[in-house]
Amino acid sequence: MTDISLGMPQLPAPDFPAEVRERLEADAKEVIARYPDSRSALLPLLHLCQSEEGYVSRTGIRFCADVLGLTTAEVTAVSTFYTMYRRKPSGDYQVGVCTNTLCAVMGGDAIFEELKEHLGVGNNETTPDGKVTLEHIECNAACDFAPVVMVNWEFFDNQTPESAKAMVDDLLAGRPVEPTRGAPLCTYKKTARILAGFPDEREGAVEASGGAGPASLIGLRIARGESPNTTIVHPRAEARGDTTTEGGE
Repeated sequence: MTDISLGMPQLPAPDFPAEVRERLEADAKEVIARYPDSRSALLPLLHLCQSEEGYVSRTGIRFCADVLGLTTAEVTAVSTFYTMYRRKPSGDYQVGVCTNTLCAVMGGDAIFEELKEHLGVGNNETTPDGKVTLEHIECNAACDFAPVVMVNWEFFDNQTPESAKAMVDDLLAGRPVEPTRGAPLCTYKKTARILAGFPDEREGAVEASGGAGPASLIGLRIARGESPNTTIVHPRAEARGDTTTEGGE
């Protein structure tokens, strides 16, 4: 095999140890059985590989290609297209700061910059102890709760630089961290196994849910003519005493 970019021979990807490969093959067989066409199982199998190594390695790509009858080029094309798949070893906790428009203007940019300085890492970099990887992310459909930080895809709403730094300090110290809503937090590898389609065994995970926030619900009621008087409530402050009426009167 030749590395086209360098014109140099490239060593074949190493395989998983025999006992790991046997376990992953059993899991892969279960995943593949859910689909009428085996190649449709590629996305969950990439998550399965991440649950083993924390990222999609050349070994993981080779494994997916072998069990699905694909080429490593086909698997690589998919694994490098989606940002949910990591291309290098990363932390136990993926801390993603939304820097899309609304979160940015509400303080997301400031949170991201302060976390970079606080953790001593850049975008998509991991702390030396391997616990936290920091990244900026695109909109996660939680604009009512801006600015939003996500840890392993769980929501931390209405964040400030101070609250975000306190949260990552707790992660680094091994202290319990509770998301604002949704399921209890678990490690990135455990999250990857859940995304691969295996049971979510976290207590309360099935009942956990999130919905639209006050801003969207108030706007919806006004649009329907159901709420002529609304109280403006800022997520980090008490309800203001003044009210607005439909049409701003």
